[in-house]
Amino acid sequence: MVALTWFLMVVKGAELNARIAWMQWMSRRFLSLLHCDVVVTGDMPKDGLIACNHLGYVDILVIGAVCPAVFVAKSDVEEWPIFGWLASRAGTIFVSRDDRVQIAAQLRRMEQPLKQGHSVVLFPEGTSSEGSTVLPFRSSLFESVIAMDSRVTPAAIGYDLGGLGEVGSDIAYWGDDVLLPHLVNLLSRKSFTARLAFGASRKPLPNRKQEAAMLQAEVLGLHRSVS
Repeated sequence: MVALTWFLMVVKGAELNARIAWMQWMSRRFLSLLHCDVVVTGDMPKDGLIACNHLGYVDILVIGAVCPAVFVAKSDVEEWPIFGWLASRAGTIFVSRDDRVQIAAQLRRMEQPLKQGHSVVLFPEGTSSEGSTVLPFRSSLFESVIAMDSRVTPAAIGYDLGGLGEVGSDIAYWGDDVLLPHLVNLLSRKSFTARLAFGASRKPLPNRKQEAAMLQAEVLGLHRSVS
């Protein structure tokens, strides 16, 4: 009954606050099903852009469970079973990786939640990886946050399987992985721990390439503490 109530709140056109609250509610329940504990270090920002490394769909659940925020995701996520439905109902901003004409307009959608004082979570690597390092950040993703002069916060996420498995194959969703078999395997695990670290918030640099390089270095520094 509670789930139905939240669903009805998050129909098309619902207030963003309701969508974000629903995202937190659903993320916490998914993490409970996955037997995932979350450990957070650093001060969680209340607004502005959060830039984080990316291992896969579990990252979204972890950050969504602890941090009220709007997410930016690649457009094909919208077509994923289960998670595409969750993301679209949560007000996720979908960005095409291939259509350069649409990207600028899609990224401008970040400006509204930032204006309203919400946090926006971005995975600037532009793809997921097996988690051993932090890939270079795509500078084009920072146009809106620089134009808005919103604060930016680096964050890093990592996972601990307690020696029972490999993060790169059991948690990370990347490369040629297929969603449903990956999820079934993950559900079969007894438990695991997600570690999420936030760095210091600051104003963005005026040059997007310099900002991308600085944020990538900051996230890489945090990554060492969660890996």
